[in-house]
Parts: sequence; C-alpha cells; structure tokens
Amino acid sequence: MRSFPKPPAQVEPYVAVLGIDLTVEFLLKFGGAELYVPENPKGSGRLEALIGAEKVQALAARDYLLPRRVPLANPWLSACLHAMGYPVAEIARKVRASESTVRTHLQRYSARSNAP
Repeated sequence: MRSFPKPPAQVEPYVAVLGIDLTVEFLLKFGGAELYVPENPKGSGRLEALIGAEKVQALAARDYLLPRRVPLANPWLSACLHAMGYPVAEIARKVRASESTVRTHLQRYSARSNAP
C-alpha cells in the first residue's frame, strides 16, 4: 500500500471529496485557475468529465471551504507523484518545475515524515 503525505490545508477539501489519486489528477489539470463548481452539473464541462457529476455536486456543497483559485500545491503534488512511483524527471515535467526543485520538495516532505 502506498503512503501519501498529509495534504496541506488548501488541498484538504479536495482530498476529502475526490480522494488522493483523483485530487492529484484534478490539481495537475486545473491548478492555478479560477474554477466555477456548479451545484447542478449539466453533463458538459471539463470538470464533470474528469470527476463525474456526483463529485462535482459534493465539491459544490463544500464550496465555502474551497479557495477561489485552485491551488497549485506543487510540493505536495511532487511528493504524491513520487509515492505513486513516478521518477523525478517525469514529476518535474508534470508540475512544470526543474528537477532540482522537485528534489527539494521531496527532501522537505521526507524530513517532515521523519520528524518525531
């Protein structure tokens, strides 16, 4: 079983509804953008295509917890992708960062998990 890092506060509402795997995919696709989450999805739209109508409604019910702009959360994304088995070079391409930046993110998350 994979061990994922604890999500940061701005990502936690997404993880609660979508789970970690889908949250990672969601953040890679929508991170950094303003996103309207409809209460009644109509069957079209990129958000609904990715997560499904039920989860769109669940996110809409928690909209008071969601930031206006979808967070990038690159350090957390890097750690999750690493836990999923992606190599550093591929993680760097996915999060649009240098390999050294990704290594720094991974070292920081590793240090957090080893803390007493």
